[in-house]
Amino acid sequence: MKVFAIGSIIKPLTLEQAKPIMAKEVPDTLQLYLDGKIEQFWHRKDREGVIFLINAESADQAKATLAKLPLVEGGFLSFEYVLVGPLAPLGRLIQS
Repeated sequence: MKVFAIGSIIKPLTLEQAKPIMAKEVPDTLQLYLDGKIEQFWHRKDREGVIFLINAESADQAKATLAKLPLVEGGFLSFEYVLVGPLAPLGRLIQS
């Protein structure tokens, strides 16, 4: 199962906060990618935030995975979780 985790900054970081938090956020995020938990990631263009495509069995599992990130733990970033899967109606287009 795949889950889109759509993240929005809810409390901007000060310059003093950014350096120590981001020094941990970046490697933690990359480790989730290397562990296969984050499949793809993007920077949002409509507002400050990120979008992750997560490999998870449920939205709760995706939420538990991302809850450990420093920006989430610190209350700076929150996510909306959307379960996605194959576009099943396309099967109607296949003739038996």
